[in-house]
Amino acid sequence: MTIPVCVMYPPESTIARSPERTEQSSGSGEPAGTAPAWVGNPTHFRWLAGIVRTVIVLNLCDAVLTLLWVEAGFAREANPLIREIVENHPLLFVVVKLGVVMLSTLLLWRLRARPLAVVGIFSAFLVYYWILVYHLSFASFLLGQLFES
Repeated sequence: MTIPVCVMYPPESTIARSPERTEQSSGSGEPAGTAPAWVGNPTHFRWLAGIVRTVIVLNLCDAVLTLLWVEAGFAREANPLIREIVENHPLLFVVVKLGVVMLSTLLLWRLRARPLAVVGIFSAFLVYYWILVYHLSFASFLLGQLFES
């Protein structure tokens, strides 16, 4: 036996409206009758799209520089889960690394209206930015050693 469920909503005219939702927009680009959006307007999403693209480029730089250091014998892969793939199957390493990060950023992008997804995108950016700085400091160290000899 099925129990019918009925949801009743009050008429639109009886819902209390806050003053900021009913006044004209003050030039912020938002239509009248809407509250200001802190995350999720088109400008925010344009910036977020640029950050997602940057994460993908930083990931590619990380993959290339990791292969360079490992192949030259200067370093080992820090991640024990993919260390063997890096050392024995470099092309597979790049494909897996790019694929995982691209799928992850795609998922975060699709959920971009949720604050936690935005935090995830910024976190990924900061992590890959730090990794690139680490790679560049290592390259600087190697160049310093080369020119000191």
